[in-house]
Amino acid sequence: MFNASHLQDKTIILGKGYKFDANVVVGYKPSRKIENLQTIIGENANLRSNTIIYAGVKIGNNLETGHNVVIREENIIGDNFNIWNNSVMDYGCKIGNNVKIHSNVYIAQFTVIEDDVFIAPGVTFANDFHPGCDFSKKCMKGPYIKKGAQIGVNVTLLPYVAIGEYSLIGAGSVVVDDIPPQSVVVGNPGRVIKTIEELVCSTGITDKPYKWRQNV
Repeated sequence: MFNASHLQDKTIILGKGYKFDANVVVGYKPSRKIENLQTIIGENANLRSNTIIYAGVKIGNNLETGHNVVIREENIIGDNFNIWNNSVMDYGCKIGNNVKIHSNVYIAQFTVIEDDVFIAPGVTFANDFHPGCDFSKKCMKGPYIKKGAQIGVNVTLLPYVAIGEYSLIGAGSVVVDDIPPQSVVVGNPGRVIKTIEELVCSTGITDKPYKWRQNV
């Protein structure tokens, strides 16, 4: 459980206005040896029960977690980051501002996510082409998700792939190659079927979804 005594640890720096539930752990010491164990979390953090944030992270203002969230060491995360129940962010990632990660998501080591990205429930990131290989640790690299991309439910993203700005990856897709900006992708392997400018709103609520993302 996090309590006031934790603030005596000079490696933990918290901004004002934080709200932590019971059984929250901040500054958990990793078994890996890392150079910097300082843990910095900005203002107005809201951490729900059983959240664990490892030492050696830097997170901006307005962090909000669901229950049972794990954020590993050596992650750099911007402002307004939301990550929901049972999601795990492995170490060595870089995350921008206004990123939302839904429930049951796994973010692999060495992933990059730019600003304004949404990741739906059940998405899995991979970072290793040859699991178990003696050289795996030397060539691991997660996906690169560019600004404004939307990743649908149960998508799998393979190592090294880049998802272009404002692209939409349809539910259940397996992305094995780089995706151009503003693309709509479906299938296994994922293939581009149109651009977001060509999408029509199937519910009839509006004529075109993502109007604010078109021609950006």
